[in-house]
Amino acid sequence: MTAPTTDPRSLVPRLPQLRLLVGGRFVAPRDGGTLPVVNPATGEKICDAPAAGAADVDDAVRAARRAFDDGPWRTMSARERGKLIRRLADLLWARREEFALVESMNNGKTFREAMRGDVGPGAACLAHFSEEPVRIRGEVLPVDGPFHTYVVREPVGVVGAIVPWNYPTSLMCWKLGPALAAGCAVVLKPSELTPLTALKLGELSLEAGLPPGVLNVLPGYGDPAGEAIARHPGVDKVSFTGSIRTARRLVAASGETNLKKLTLELGGKSPQIVFPDADLEQAITACLWGIFGNKGETCNAGSRVLVHARGYDAFVAALAERARALRVGDPLDPATEMGSQISRRQLDTVLGFVRSGREQGARLLAGGERDVDGAKARGFFLRPAVFADVRPDMVIAQEEIFGPVVSCLRFEDEAEAVAVANGTRYGLAAAIWTADVARAHALARRIQAGVVWVNCFNEFDDAAPFGGFKESGWGRDLSHHALDGFLQLKAVWTKLPG
Repeated sequence: MTAPTTDPRSLVPRLPQLRLLVGGRFVAPRDGGTLPVVNPATGEKICDAPAAGAADVDDAVRAARRAFDDGPWRTMSARERGKLIRRLADLLWARREEFALVESMNNGKTFREAMRGDVGPGAACLAHFSEEPVRIRGEVLPVDGPFHTYVVREPVGVVGAIVPWNYPTSLMCWKLGPALAAGCAVVLKPSELTPLTALKLGELSLEAGLPPGVLNVLPGYGDPAGEAIARHPGVDKVSFTGSIRTARRLVAASGETNLKKLTLELGGKSPQIVFPDADLEQAITACLWGIFGNKGETCNAGSRVLVHARGYDAFVAALAERARALRVGDPLDPATEMGSQISRRQLDTVLGFVRSGREQGARLLAGGERDVDGAKARGFFLRPAVFADVRPDMVIAQEEIFGPVVSCLRFEDEAEAVAVANGTRYGLAAAIWTADVARAHALARRIQAGVVWVNCFNEFDDAAPFGGFKESGWGRDLSHHALDGFLQLKAVWTKLPG
């Protein structure tokens, strides 16, 4: 990973308006609620952000409903809607360094990762979906009888978009891009840990000219704000990225209220399967960054490395050596390769998994301890951990850790590799490393995952769908498949004379 062209330590952070965006206006929460925003690399508070309550959610949903039912957004031409989305994308791209600096300070990821893996892709996602409104087409049906029958695709209505803290900018754009392209109005709830870039994007939406109420931004806690969105009868769909635990609450809320549609992008325990004939240097590099990129706080992180027994010991030793050499430290230092975990709570959670691995007999080859060297003592830093001799039934091989911990398992043949790879409740992503193309394609069909990479890892494009099998979620983000999730079909029948 090369150093960024700008030293972020020379930049001055510009915080957003610390108010809720509702109906095109920045307003204080009705109950005056706030939430502390902390820099996890220093443990210091950045500011107090507004915390929305149930009454604020109701205000925002009503504003979104007015914008959808009575405003110009739904009825404006597809081309004009696309132009406004593109203007928002261009504004985000023009201010990417400003956004990346705030994101790095708020999340603990390196400035480099914030630029290249979060803010930049977020702007690109909006730009991609700015071209989609003109591609929303209907069809004429050749039905029996004297009828002119056609199908139109219409926006679902008001969308609640609930996004997590690991990729705050890109993931909110994953939700906003297709929702806005479809003609929906959105109530966006960022994580209480990382609300700042969502509020900044709210500012940009007004600058871009989005009509009032089309985008409403409500930072707040899962309860009451997220719960109120999930249960509000005026919300037609919720698009969510986060934990299985929260997803179950969303499903229950939908069933108990208005049966709102759901898109759920949830956790993962992604395997990287390495065969002896693979390009091992490329595979080691991909396995390293597949788990330690974004400090392991990635839903599709390659947290399980499955290596053929023939080369297992050498491969795992090389991976551990590379992990020990990673530079952990100040996210704003261009030389830093891994930043701070998002919070003390998440740090403690990851350390608990490390203890579990050791207690169950896995061999810790690298890291796994809190990094308190120098200034890092004030932050939530962890040395990247590599476990060897991991069994498939161990907790660290089954549960999503969401931190820089990799479990290395050995396999003897293809059948065992597939069984181990599919042997969790997750099915988000996987990778296969081999020079045998026929083997790669055959195994790709047998792996239960929504994305399978062959001789690469963590490759994304806005034209390609992303989402999981099994308990990794429902529906897809990105591509026209995501757009479909914000549209509904209407059949229109006209009886012809004669």
